[in-house]
Amino acid sequence: MMSMKLLQLCPLLASTQAVLDERYVVHRGPEPQAREAWLREHAAGVRAVVTGGHLGIDNALAARLPDLGIVAINGVGYDRVDLAAMQAAGVRVTNTPDVLTDDVADLAIALMFNVMRRLPAVERHVRDGLWPQSQPPLARRASGLRYGIVGLGRIGAAIATRLAGFGGSIAYTGPRPKQSAHAYHADVRALAAVSDVLFVATSASVETRGLIDRSVIEALGPRGVLVNIARGAIIDEPELVAALARNRLGGAGLDVFADEPNVPEALLSLPNVALAPHVGSATEETRAAMGNLMLENLDAFFSGRPLPTAVV
Repeated sequence: MMSMKLLQLCPLLASTQAVLDERYVVHRGPEPQAREAWLREHAAGVRAVVTGGHLGIDNALAARLPDLGIVAINGVGYDRVDLAAMQAAGVRVTNTPDVLTDDVADLAIALMFNVMRRLPAVERHVRDGLWPQSQPPLARRASGLRYGIVGLGRIGAAIATRLAGFGGSIAYTGPRPKQSAHAYHADVRALAAVSDVLFVATSASVETRGLIDRSVIEALGPRGVLVNIARGAIIDEPELVAALARNRLGGAGLDVFADEPNVPEALLSLPNVALAPHVGSATEETRAAMGNLMLENLDAFFSGRPLPTAVV
């Protein structure tokens, strides 16, 4: 497969990178100022693009790759890829579902505990040597609450499985009811109104952009906690920041943001917020599994076999 040429837009685990470099002629994504020159010299013959879910590929770049046949996403999200345009151009798109489900669900629960039990703050209390002089403020119980899940797909269902061990109640919303023992709410505001903690686990799309707006945040209320491990664009971020700063929302655990890696500065100093740099899948085990599945999709494409996890 050494004659097979691909463009790599995202960093990969070292072990995955080694396999990719061995099997293919790999070109790293050029810096913006060098992109035009690179395209003139190298665009022809690029059959595959390897990218991350948070990066995708824009239509302008895809259109400059006349031989493009597959966009292999090393991640589960594909909202940064224009699927209709890819399909019209005969370009296949794959992602890496399932293998990151458990780690992302684990992080959702960890973010909830970080917010409710104020773990970053109490750790600083110890590290700063304050324990001998004072006790930190009381935190809030995380178990036995009303939990709402926006999107009961793979990750949402895994979050529900973990929450079942904490007591309390679990409800969800989505485009339609699923075969589930949990209560279904067709309207996200109605779900927020009966939730103490609201987990955002739905996929990003035109329909879900800004889904968690001011009305949902107000329904969740000044004691409510919002946890987002999906995509930043699903939440109206300015409204979220304002609600947290003015105590109209009790707290938030955020792994994703609207303009990554840029985080609203106001969030950095708020004590009722737990922040993570989009690390839901960032374990050695999961990143290796993601890379292996991405490679399997590439191998299948170049061998003319069915793609293991095709999106289109």
